[in-house]
Amino acid sequence: MRFALLVLAFLSAHKAVSHEMLPSHPVLGVSYVSGVLKTQMHLFNKRQDVEYYEVGVFDEDWNPVPFVTGYRIIRLEYLEQVKFDVYILKDDADRAEFVCSRSKLRGDDTKGAMVASRICSRFSKGRS
Repeated sequence: MRFALLVLAFLSAHKAVSHEMLPSHPVLGVSYVSGVLKTQMHLFNKRQDVEYYEVGVFDEDWNPVPFVTGYRIIRLEYLEQVKFDVYILKDDADRAEFVCSRSKLRGDDTKGAMVASRICSRFSKGRS
């Protein structure tokens, strides 16, 4: 029992820090290009040890779905935020289940923990 309390106290003293991506249930809507749907995402960096995030779109089995955005790799300083658009073909929209951002760690960075984080938002199936 003491060991469990000690572990719990240790873990609560060291909070996990990640990044945020909103909205949690994005809706694909019309874009200015015929046959293409669009959603806007908001990414916020809460990690001091990470400057780059990779964006991806996946189906329910975690297979990649083709998409376009301004940059697949986004540079984001600590406590900085960015809005970006994700474009998906109408033909692929029914397959698209998740839009995710994954922290990109430097291979030569030896300070701090080397923990990658991935945050995903699930597409709302109610299309606008």
